[in-house]
Amino acid sequence: MSEPSPLQVPNKKERGLLERLSSLLLREPEDREQLLEVLQQAHERNLLDADALSMIEGVMQVSDLSAGDIMVPRAQMDAINAEDSIDQIVAFAVEKAHSRFPVYEGERDNVIGVLLAKDLLRIHADSDVNLRDMLRPAVFIPESKRLNVLLHDFRLNRNHIALVVDEYGGVAGLLTIEDVLEQIVGDIEDEYDFDEEADNIVSLGGDQAGLYRVKALTTIEQFNETFGTGFSNEHADTLGGLLTDHLARLPARGDVVELPPFRFEVLRADARQVHLLRVQKIEPAPEDTDANSSTENSDSDRPT
Repeated sequence: MSEPSPLQVPNKKERGLLERLSSLLLREPEDREQLLEVLQQAHERNLLDADALSMIEGVMQVSDLSAGDIMVPRAQMDAINAEDSIDQIVAFAVEKAHSRFPVYEGERDNVIGVLLAKDLLRIHADSDVNLRDMLRPAVFIPESKRLNVLLHDFRLNRNHIALVVDEYGGVAGLLTIEDVLEQIVGDIEDEYDFDEEADNIVSLGGDQAGLYRVKALTTIEQFNETFGTGFSNEHADTLGGLLTDHLARLPARGDVVELPPFRFEVLRADARQVHLLRVQKIEPAPEDTDANSSTENSDSDRPT
């Protein structure tokens, strides 16, 4: 009887890996939290590297975010006015260096299409070509549309950009396929990233007054100067570090931390650091104000 080939016999290292995988797979998680715990244990046992873990978490959590959570707000949109001359449009496109531009006519809410930067070459070269003839149809989506559904639509229809509209039909912002993919694979350098210090804090404006999109690497000092707050930077220099210190762990997507007068929600994070926050100013509850007032009055009435 012939002996089994050495290639058919797992070595000690392979047996150990198979046993560890089996032990993880045999534990059937009952909910998402338990599944994430199993994945985290796989990472701790070196079965998954940090990038793989971050991507799996991103895939699982992308359905929890909507278009309104990560869109480029209207105030930050670089849109082209259809009434501008071709020379003005070309100069604008060169300055902004985007690959696609929403084009509006009259009011900025009246988006009539999307212009690809490469199509400007034909318009500029042939004066008989009309700008409107070169526009691609604009795709409009509600703020509430889930990112997993949107990503499927992007792939199915081969679109790369969508205009986000509010409940009144007004344009609230825009979203690209890269913005959605960043929730899974991490930051992708593109034209919609805001890397300059002046853009660390972006007001969403409009009906979302008091709501901001803030980079987690914004310094606590800059945040305090912008909003007149007094958060301590004794244990951390950045907002991401402040939240990490408060939670005593690395924040994950979806984590919400209330540090009056603001509520911080983690929009983007991976296994290594926090990237993007949604910050909302919160007002103290009326009963708290009344209670404080009553306490102060009662204290003032006490005899000294």
